[in-house]
Amino acid sequence: MRHILFAVTPGVDVVALRKRAEGTLVDVRCHDGTAGDGFADAARALSNCPSGAEGGDLGWVGAKDCAPEFAREIFGKAEIGVLPRLVHSRFGLHVVEVQAREPGVVPAFETVRGAVAVALRQQGFVTALRQYLQVLAGAAIVEGVDLEGTSQPLVQ
Repeated sequence: MRHILFAVTPGVDVVALRKRAEGTLVDVRCHDGTAGDGFADAARALSNCPSGAEGGDLGWVGAKDCAPEFAREIFGKAEIGVLPRLVHSRFGLHVVEVQAREPGVVPAFETVRGAVAVALRQQGFVTALRQYLQVLAGAAIVEGVDLEGTSQPLVQ
């Protein structure tokens, strides 16, 4: 995967940054390949990511290697090539090219049995604790606080 990052930093004009990113997206999508690698050239010239020096190349990337909002956009679709939209993340706006996809491998249950058991135990504990706290809060008697005549809700 390759990308060109247009970083959102304090004081940056976001409208101008978006226009620049959208213009770059159109340019790299319309590049006919006659004058070299347009995506890599644009990444070297414009990207705010250190990967720009390598033409925006991030190598093979998994969902756990990226910010969650970036991963949702990349791994939630089957597209290959320069994506037709900007990808937004906490770092800024990205022009993204997915060069290839490799399907994941479903592990055998025996290899993940322990992790599944731990996750289910933790989930059960959290649910039980939440229910217990709701019962305690519902049975609580509050004394010494006058809630009549207040304009703001104190207990939600």
